[in-house]
Amino acid sequence: MREALTVIGLVMLAVALRTARVNLLRKLGAVTMLVATYLMVYFLTGCLSLGLVGVSVWFLLPWVELLTRVREMRLPLNNRLRHRSLPNPSFFPNAAEASVAMEEAGFEHVSDCGWDWAGMHQFFRIFWHPEERAVAAVCLCEQREVAFAFITVTSYDENGRTWRTTNFPFSPTLQCQSTVRWNHVPCERSCFHLILEDHRAYLRQMKIEPDHLRMPDPEVLEDQIENEMKAQVEHNLAVGFVKLTGDGHFRYSVRGLFFLWGQFIKDMIRLC
Repeated sequence: MREALTVIGLVMLAVALRTARVNLLRKLGAVTMLVATYLMVYFLTGCLSLGLVGVSVWFLLPWVELLTRVREMRLPLNNRLRHRSLPNPSFFPNAAEASVAMEEAGFEHVSDCGWDWAGMHQFFRIFWHPEERAVAAVCLCEQREVAFAFITVTSYDENGRTWRTTNFPFSPTLQCQSTVRWNHVPCERSCFHLILEDHRAYLRQMKIEPDHLRMPDPEVLEDQIENEMKAQVEHNLAVGFVKLTGDGHFRYSVRGLFFLWGQFIKDMIRLC
């Protein structure tokens, strides 16, 4: 009975820590859950090595989805953005607040557009700021009745490199080219003004002077998003993470599934 109560207590503590707003406490909650799993298997079997096997199961769980849904996905090779109206605010958390904050910061609205990726719907509300030489977007991803929003701020330098700050809560599902640099901030940092400050600090940290940034052209921003995605797909084809299906689509290769598994593990460790 003492062993059972120990495991139950650790599980309850882990759940409580995982609901905390402090990132460090959420990480501690994940570690506590691993400890609870280890002790449960050890108490049931009396074997230390089997306890470690029980812990490793958590890291193998992503393969259930990888070998079922992800392996069967077919993604369009040449996806196109289409103009769309703003989704229902109930499905677009913080969209109105983010749009108002962007306008307060001097950003001008450019367009509302979106595209579909194998059942996932993505909507973009795009803004630009000539003095900041930056493009901002509030984005909605919706799949299987699950929706989340995130913000990006992007700058382009004279050497063709892209510098992007975002509170996107997950690791990229395709490998990025070396010319695209991501600055991930915690997903709970949903205030646009703070993300813009993070982006400015990121550019200073990377020693990118404002005068070395290219002026965005609002007339071609949608084409720029499409071309960036095409370049990313071509890069992943070259490294073997995806392969063509012969019908205008591509799918993940075995190597790509292992890449995705690594991204899942990163997200599990980072815990946003």
